[in-house]
Amino acid sequence: MFLTEFFGLFSLSAFVMWAFLMAFFFNIFVYSLGVKRKTTLLLSSFVMMVSYTATDYFYTWLSYYQTTYLDWALHDIVTVSCLVALFFVIKKTTPSFLYLLIGLFINTTFFILMYLDVYFYENLEPWWFWSLYQFTINIIDILMVVSLIVDRDFLGLHMVKSKLINLLFSRKV
Repeated sequence: MFLTEFFGLFSLSAFVMWAFLMAFFFNIFVYSLGVKRKTTLLLSSFVMMVSYTATDYFYTWLSYYQTTYLDWALHDIVTVSCLVALFFVIKKTTPSFLYLLIGLFINTTFFILMYLDVYFYENLEPWWFWSLYQFTINIIDILMVVSLIVDRDFLGLHMVKSKLINLLFSRKV
């Protein structure tokens, strides 16, 4: 796969882990300034940093068993559960919260599809889906980091969400 050959297996995962760590440190700084104290931003960046640190290639390389795509999907489901629990405790989110949930949902979907492809259908030859998986996962990870740092609706997801809600729940009489 192109990205692994170009950057190496560990450098991409280390970069994403480092990026979530830096987003967490940035949000500690923003929190200490008192700008966003009553939102999920600091805790959600902490959850994402812990999640990506726990599932980094370096740690899975040292583990007792080989990590599968299903393991990563389960880690993302646990991460989504932690983020949703934070929402129910704090009850006030930031624009990055939706980006994290959508990004983790897309990643989980791709992990499950890759697990089915490799372990269920036993495909061992690279094909176009593997490259799509690799580019999508890495782009989504970078977008989640950017959303934690910028904390703005830079792709218009909140606008799309509100239009969909209005479309689905508006009743014309």
